[in-house]
Amino acid sequence: MANGSGRSLGDLIRDARVEHKITLRSLAERFGKSPSYISDIENDRRIPAEPFLREICTVLSLDFDDAMALAGRLGHDAERELRRTPELGLLFRKLSDLPTRDRNATIRKYLGEVEEKLKG
Repeated sequence: MANGSGRSLGDLIRDARVEHKITLRSLAERFGKSPSYISDIENDRRIPAEPFLREICTVLSLDFDDAMALAGRLGHDAERELRRTPELGLLFRKLSDLPTRDRNATIRKYLGEVEEKLKG
């Protein structure tokens, strides 16, 4: 899954693994997975389940939210809240209707505000 910058989840994981000087085989062993499974993730043939992606992010010092976005996933908690709160679905649909540039600017603006509220 590539994002607007052309980087994919697999790229993110592979680059971080190499940066940490961890071999594909040793990363697979650490999680009790096969090297081919990790290779499939790095080559964007598979998307790991949310709990496993969180583990990978922890080991490779990656931002979990960024990884989830690249995976094209909202996450279990966000999906549950989206079902409980119809206004969130409406907001998402309205944002989707905006031109990409306007949508991205709006998202950045309000994400910053939400993050400030969460801190304080």
